[in-house]
This record gives sequence, structure tokens and C-alpha cells, in this order.
Amino acid sequence: MSETSERYRKVAGQMTLRVMAVPGDSWDNPAPCEGWVARDVIRHLVEWIPPFLATGADIMIPPGPSVDDDPVGAWQALSENIQEVLDDPQASSGRFSHPQAGDHSVEDAIGMFFLGDVLIHTWDVARSTGGDEMLDAAEVHRMFEGVEPYDEMLRSSGQYGPRVAVPDNADEQTKLIAFMGRRP
Repeated sequence: MSETSERYRKVAGQMTLRVMAVPGDSWDNPAPCEGWVARDVIRHLVEWIPPFLATGADIMIPPGPSVDDDPVGAWQALSENIQEVLDDPQASSGRFSHPQAGDHSVEDAIGMFFLGDVLIHTWDVARSTGGDEMLDAAEVHRMFEGVEPYDEMLRSSGQYGPRVAVPDNADEQTKLIAFMGRRP
């Protein structure tokens, strides 16, 4: 197993625990992402990751259950398929080439573009449904160090809201969540 495969397994496993713990009537609770409910967090992942992989690497992720009918199953199907790609040396070492994301190995593309999104959206699901909001400290550190130098560029992409102010002595997870435009 590669480092990215193991990291994804850990981060996705945390998301799986959070989605499995969501009470059935909480999927329509407002999420930290403006205009979204908890179910929409899963919808976002299920709807953007497969086409991104298909465009960049011609990897087809089979659709899972409908997010509307089974958000847990939809997440699990996506996550299991991504893990299968990472665990397959031929697939993970294949080329990923995307007009907006550049050229990478499939494994590196998943590590750069998916892993952090799953990490942050794990918090979103937990926050919106009353779940455990604690994220893996090593992944939080890695992501925060990786994104903080690109603050202006990330904000100008339109994919991140304004950074939320937090005290200088806030813990790193709080700083990362605030960096991503969420109120911790």
C-alpha cells in the first residue's frame, strides 16, 4: 500500500464513521457550506469526484445509490471505489491529466484534490448533524501547511469563502476550519 492509499483509508474511514452515525432525520440539517444541508455535502463529493477522475484519467467510478435515498450508501460506494483505485498499483500509477489541474499520477491527484476535500467535509457532516467533529491531527497539520501559503489564490478561485478570524492561539484544526471559511 502506498502512503496516499493509507492516508485516504484513514481519512475516508473517519468520514464513513461520521456518516454512519448520522440520525436519519438529520440529513436535512443545514451544513456549514452556505445553502447546503448535510446530504448535500455527500452529494458534492459523489457528483464531482467521479467526473474529475473520468476526465483526467479515464477512470470510471460506478454510480452508487442515490444520495437522496441513501447518503450513507452513496458515500460508501464512492469511497470504496476510490480506495480500490488507490490499492491497484496499475491504476494508481496511471497518468492523470486535466486542463485545470495539470499532470500527475492518479495517486497524486487523489492525494492533492480529493483527500483534503474529504477531510474538511467530514467536519461539515459532523458539525451539521451533531457528530464528532475531531479530525485526524496529522492530516489537519498537513493540509493547513499546504493551503495557508496559497490563501489569496484559493480565495480568488471562488471555491473558498472568506477566511473566518480566530484567535492566534486557536488549535490547528480550528485554524484550518476557519481558513476554509467555516465558523468553528
